[in-house]
Amino acid sequence: MPVSGLLLDLDGVLYIGSTLIPGARETLAWLHQHGIPVRFITNTTTQTPMQLVRKLHGFGIDAREDEVFSAVSATVAYLRQQGKPRCHLLVADAVKPCFAEFPVDTQRPDYVVIGDIGNAWNYTLLNDAFMMLMRGARLLCLHRNKYWQTEDGLCMDIGAFVTALEYASGTVARVIGKPALTYFDMAVNSLAVPAAEVAIVGDDIDSDIGGGQAAGLQGMLVQTGKYRTELAARSQVTPEYLLPSIAELPALLTQIRAGI
Repeated sequence: MPVSGLLLDLDGVLYIGSTLIPGARETLAWLHQHGIPVRFITNTTTQTPMQLVRKLHGFGIDAREDEVFSAVSATVAYLRQQGKPRCHLLVADAVKPCFAEFPVDTQRPDYVVIGDIGNAWNYTLLNDAFMMLMRGARLLCLHRNKYWQTEDGLCMDIGAFVTALEYASGTVARVIGKPALTYFDMAVNSLAVPAAEVAIVGDDIDSDIGGGQAAGLQGMLVQTGKYRTELAARSQVTPEYLLPSIAELPALLTQIRAGI
């Protein structure tokens, strides 16, 4: 199938922390020159979409806020569809202003909303959230990644805390970010390109590639970021394409266009 649009993961594909992956800037320039529309997708929940745009600009990558589809913005959109639900927010201080329109309730909220809060996790926070769930609150997680790549290596992500709350309370969390189908559909619809002609470029074989394939996209797995050969081998997911890094994307797209 041709590739007429792209969803690009951010951390691990274009950069790792504060370090740009070699060739990322040049690849984005090539895509722009060849008229291939791009959407930046991310489960990052410690920065607002505008902060992510500023970060890309700092790397010399042109991006607009409407091109960034983050788990934060998707969660806000979901909560708006529910009216004005009362929320207990376990999210980073940097993104709390994004949820300012929703009343905060630390006793009987409608939703316990979980994002990345780093080292702030402790038993008291988990137990308070557990008790709210037992009183009828619903569990909403911005994503449930197992781990993420830092400049120091892999670190455990919030998926373990979400799983613990599900197990203890008997509640099933609603996942908003990758690999949720509605999340991918939202990003694809903004491209105005058939899903079969859109490729997801990511470093997480399950969340990025598996989630994208479930939405009808082509999967391009890069061997940077959180990619590990042994983890990919254990996965049930098989990407259509395997790339050493984002730097090789222009050559691959050229081959696809040429039917090679």
